[in-house]
Amino acid sequence: MRSLAIALVVVLVAAGCASPRRDKVTVACGASERWCAMMVKRFSDATGVEADFVRLSSGEALERIKEAGARQEFDVWHGGPADAYVAADAQGLLERYASPRAGEIRPGWADPGHAWSGVYAGVLAFCNNTKKLAGLGLQPVRSWSDLLDERLRGAVAIAHPATSGTAYTALWTQAALHGGDQDAALDYMRRLHPNVLRYNASGSAAATQAAKGEAAVGVVFSHDCVAAQEQGYPDLEVTFPLEGTGYELGGLAVLAGAHNPAGARRYVDWALSGASQRLGPLVNFYALPTNTGVPAHSKAADPATVKLVPYDVARAGASKPALVARFGAEVAGPPV
Repeated sequence: MRSLAIALVVVLVAAGCASPRRDKVTVACGASERWCAMMVKRFSDATGVEADFVRLSSGEALERIKEAGARQEFDVWHGGPADAYVAADAQGLLERYASPRAGEIRPGWADPGHAWSGVYAGVLAFCNNTKKLAGLGLQPVRSWSDLLDERLRGAVAIAHPATSGTAYTALWTQAALHGGDQDAALDYMRRLHPNVLRYNASGSAAATQAAKGEAAVGVVFSHDCVAAQEQGYPDLEVTFPLEGTGYELGGLAVLAGAHNPAGARRYVDWALSGASQRLGPLVNFYALPTNTGVPAHSKAADPATVKLVPYDVARAGASKPALVARFGAEVAGPPV
């Protein structure tokens, strides 16, 4: 009888240990820290699925996902320019998923093969510290050629395209401005090099450097400069290159080898929804939404008033590994 009672206790304890638990979703997140934190929290609040994130620039995320191989640590990749997602897909790192929400996304802002989808769009801009520029005898920068002015020696903040999607967008924008000529793009970056303060690992860091007066101007997505303005830096002014500027489609994808693929797909469905894409302004993130049911915020860049280059995301992504390698060899070494 005693042995039967002990056996019953063991069964009951085992049953308690085997009670259902929430499967965690781990996100490699390529946008601002505050945006990433809000997104995973709101997803968990809406679905009851536990989620966490690691903040990584797009180049860092791509390398970490690639190095993990079959021992993948992330389930979802969320944020950062889609160029990197194209490169990841070419390496078999993404799981194709046609979300029920795919029809809500603006035409052309997602991969037709469902390897990734755009979740926001950001326009490349100049983040000018007007006080710092005035001290150099300069007005706010309004063209790529202005950025080469000798008075800006060591005063331009920009990231390194090996780690930053923002910087790669700037590099590919130069190629687009020259009809796809990558040699011309690298030539421009070589001429810009003496004016660069240092090459950051993260693209948004340039807005902070401009805000604090460490640099006179930063090359960033406009929403990063607007966010810095709202953090109490009134000397900042956003301008867009007159010759034309590039843009990012912030990507979203389920990763191949995800430990929780069902949870990852659920996260993607949620992130593509209108409810999710309305959240950005709560943390001063004013990128353009990709869901057709969500209007752009008044502080977002207006594509109708900004001259955009013909930015071929697929070609930019396919060219990324070789072009970044050439940048490292011909323009500048690893980021500081």
